[in-house]
Amino acid sequence: MAHPAAPATERAQAGQVAGQVTDAGQMTGQATRRMQAGPVRIGVTGIGIMGSNHARVLSGLPDAELVAVADPDQEQAQRVASFLGCKAVGDHHALLDLGLDAVVVAAPTHLHHPIALDVIAAGCSVLVEKPVASTTEEGREIIAAAREKGVTLMVGHVERFNPAVRAVKDAIRGENLLSIAITRVGPFPPRMSNVGVVIDLAVHDIDLIRWFTESDIVEVQPQTSAALAEREDIALLQFRTASGVLAHINTNWLTPFKARTVHVATSKKYVIGDLLTRQVTEHFDYRPDGSYSTRHLPVAYAEPLRAELENFLSAVRAGRPPEVTGEEGVASLEIAMSCLPGASAAQTARRRAVG
Repeated sequence: MAHPAAPATERAQAGQVAGQVTDAGQMTGQATRRMQAGPVRIGVTGIGIMGSNHARVLSGLPDAELVAVADPDQEQAQRVASFLGCKAVGDHHALLDLGLDAVVVAAPTHLHHPIALDVIAAGCSVLVEKPVASTTEEGREIIAAAREKGVTLMVGHVERFNPAVRAVKDAIRGENLLSIAITRVGPFPPRMSNVGVVIDLAVHDIDLIRWFTESDIVEVQPQTSAALAEREDIALLQFRTASGVLAHINTNWLTPFKARTVHVATSKKYVIGDLLTRQVTEHFDYRPDGSYSTRHLPVAYAEPLRAELENFLSAVRAGRPPEVTGEEGVASLEIAMSCLPGASAAQTARRRAVG
C-alpha cells in the first residue's frame, strides 16, 4: 500500500518555530490586528477528559482568554465552566457565535471532520485532537480548508511535548540511528468505544518514530488481535523508515498498569526514556571488555499539554506553522490505518522514499 506521507522534518522547540510563513499558516490581517490587541479568544468543544484538561490549562495561560466550553452534556459543560469562570454552551455553533479567534476540538473522533470544517469556515484557527479525523481523506479536506481560509491548523500529538521525549530527541540528535522500540500499554479505558488500540495509542508512537528519524515510514508489518474487545486491543507493529531505521511498537489494553517507554539504539549509544516517570538514561562508551558508561540526562519540568497549547497560541498569533502540522497528523494517521485488520491482504505496506 502506498503512503503519500510528507517527510517527517524536525520542528523547533515550542515557541521557536522557524519563521517561515506558509499559506496554510497565514492569518488574515483582521485576525492579526485583533490578537495584537490582547490574548487569543479561544473555546473548547468536547468536554470529556481531554477537553476538560485543555480548558483547565487554557484558563491559566496569559496569552489566552478562555471564552467558553461546549458540550451536548450541559451538566458537564456547566460544571467545568463554573470552575474555570467561563461560559458554557451546547455545541460548537454556539461557540462560534461568540466571536472567537481559535477553537480546540476535543470531541469524539468521528466528529472532528465536520466540526473542524465549521470552525475553519468561521475564520478561526483550530487545534484538533489526535487523530485528526476518522480517515485520511477527511484529514486532507481539513488541511485544504485551513489552507484556503488562511488559518492555523494543529494536530494534538501531545506526546511530542513530553519533556522526556524532548530529552530523548536531544540525546539522539545527529546520531546514526539503528532501531527504536516503544512500549505503550495499560488497562482498557472505559471511555473508549469507536476506535481500537492502534488509533488510540499507537498513533502517538508512529508520530514519534517519524519525528525521531526525520524520515518516512516505508514498510509496515502489523500483528493485531481483538482478545477481549470488539476492536483490536493488542498490537505488535514493526516498521522500516526510508533512512533504514527499524522500529517496533508494543501496545495493548490488557496490561493492568500503565507503561510508556522508548528505547533508541544508535551506533554509539543506547538511550532509554520512561515517559511516565520522565527519566532518561544514556548508555555509551562501549569498551572491548563489555563495560560501558551510563548517565542520567536532565529532563525539564513542564506539563506537556501546556507546552502544546503555548505552541499553538504562538503559531496563531505569529501566523507561523505549529509544531505538529495537519500534514504530519494525516501522515501518521495513514500509517496507523494501514496497521488495522484488513487494511491489506499481506498486512505489509511499502513505498519508495521520494528523492
